Amino acid sequence: MTYVSLDISDLALAATLMLINGAVSWTFALGLERTLLINTVRMTVQLALIGIVLKWIFLQTSPVWTVALALVMVLVAGYEIVSRLTWRPKGISAYLLGSGTLLFVGTLATAFAIVGIIGPEPWYQPRYVLPILGMVLGNAMTGISLTVSTLLETANRERTAIEARLTLGADRFTALGGTLRLALKTGLMPILNAMAASGIVSIPGMMTGQILAGLDPIEATKYQIMIMFLIAGATALGVVIAGYAAVMLVTDARHRLRLDRLHAAKPS
Repeated sequence: MTYVSLDISDLALAATLMLINGAVSWTFALGLERTLLINTVRMTVQLALIGIVLKWIFLQTSPVWTVALALVMVLVAGYEIVSRLTWRPKGISAYLLGSGTLLFVGTLATAFAIVGIIGPEPWYQPRYVLPILGMVLGNAMTGISLTVSTLLETANRERTAIEARLTLGADRFTALGGTLRLALKTGLMPILNAMAASGIVSIPGMMTGQILAGLDPIEATKYQIMIMFLIAGATALGVVIAGYAAVMLVTDARHRLRLDRLHAAKPS
């Protein structure tokens, strides 16, 4: 199979499709034109830079550089989680919650795939480690963000009912049990929807990329199935950890609701 390379003019032609987004925003007065432009430029620059960085790191095959880029990915993902919250804990607690959870589930899922399933030599080959970690982080980040955001917003909205349950003697996890369940369900829905649509409605990104690069479709399918299992497991673990941590953030050891620890995010 001949691999077809894309040049700048091909990418520029593809970029014209963003005019559809702009037209929708302008027609319906959504006010998203500036955000659309910024995000389009940001995405293009970020992907171009990561392509250059990955090419260099792949040539080095160094565990130090692989771990360094992995940490950068985790830290940026943690920031993205905080930036999506309408209600945010004061200080750096929300950032630590997001980054810490992502570091744990991302490391666990990636190590499981590399050591337990794929087994490349050497084990720290960035060609395997970084793409797998990136896919796990991206999906877990969405689930964790939705979980924490839903829990904090619901806790604010249902403050009176939660405080009533606490007053009657319920502990914090019982008082916020319904809120936590709603948050966990919300956080898990994106990966469950993605799993339901994979293969019938859509061909996932990793599988598409491997097929376009010339890999046998059966082998590409095997890798995609493995990745979906990794993402689902990491996301489930991440939303549970983040959900319980968020409950502890908005309560104290005396089982009191502490919404004073939160502040509303400034509108962008």
